[in-house]
Amino acid sequence: MDRNTFLALYSRLQNHPIFTNESHHSQTPPIVQLAVALDRLGHEGNGACIDRSMELWGVSHGTLVNFTCRVLIAIEDILSGQLQWPSPHERRQIFEAFAEKGFPGCVGLIDGTLVELLQRPAFDGETYYDRKANYSINVQVVCDHRRKITFLYSGLPGSVQDVTTARRSSLWKFLGRERSAVFGREEYLLGDSGYVPMAHLVPAFRLSGTDRDKADFNNCLAHARVVNEHCIGVLKSRWHSLKQIRTQLKCRAENQIVIKWVKCCAILHNFMICARDDWTSADGNVEYAAPPTQNPTDCGIRPSVTGAAFRNQDWSLFLPLFELVEMEQDCLQLAAQVEKM
Repeated sequence: MDRNTFLALYSRLQNHPIFTNESHHSQTPPIVQLAVALDRLGHEGNGACIDRSMELWGVSHGTLVNFTCRVLIAIEDILSGQLQWPSPHERRQIFEAFAEKGFPGCVGLIDGTLVELLQRPAFDGETYYDRKANYSINVQVVCDHRRKITFLYSGLPGSVQDVTTARRSSLWKFLGRERSAVFGREEYLLGDSGYVPMAHLVPAFRLSGTDRDKADFNNCLAHARVVNEHCIGVLKSRWHSLKQIRTQLKCRAENQIVIKWVKCCAILHNFMICARDDWTSADGNVEYAAPPTQNPTDCGIRPSVTGAAFRNQDWSLFLPLFELVEMEQDCLQLAAQVEKM
């Protein structure tokens, strides 16, 4: 995420009520809470370790969790419109884009992916054991020709097949209807051979012989569906935490936390597309530096600072990252630009 996109995102979220309280002690500035949450969403493995984040940002475990939860709530409340089914006009644009690839009528690509969990869930753990020998949840993703996610459903264990997960989603009931409020008469989704043919779903053939026509069709479909593979790849490369969420599901209610985490990453993925923060191949090769082992006073962070001292410290020391002096004006302008897109 580049600086302009960060400022536009901050301008949309900063006035959410979650960042205010009735206490005499004001919260840490929302821009810092946002930066902390994005840092956690964007790291995997040791980079997503709580201890690393605590040392880097100089906050306690509870404060780190609070910052992340507040930002996720704000993103879901304010930016949920970024993740929605396309309007008839938008579907027409998608229709025309896929017509050039040989599939007139296609308004999206559907596929599943697995989001790995660090540990075996404490309940029904065996059902989360997937074909790749990891514990994970299944996520169904529908995207358009721009790699923008138009529908997302997650939460079922990783051992569940894609078609079964899709059947549990709210989109499934519309796929089998000839007349639907979601699809036009000639509109449909493209999927792989793991799905079944329906009124508005065209999957690849399950080849069992040497049928040349079916093989040619599957080849053309694969060239069109590669956009969905790219979409999922970009989503996980931008938000590395989706490669492995460092949590253990101790009860069924905690599954909702993972669902919210995945959904917010998808919302941010779409937000960056609307802000024209385009993905480049160089973005996938970024190497993140390890946390400083010496006193990191050059960036204004002191691991020993907690509580009121942390909230009241001089956040203008983050000038290389935030440039607070110019922020308010830039935020308003960039937010207005994003709204027009």
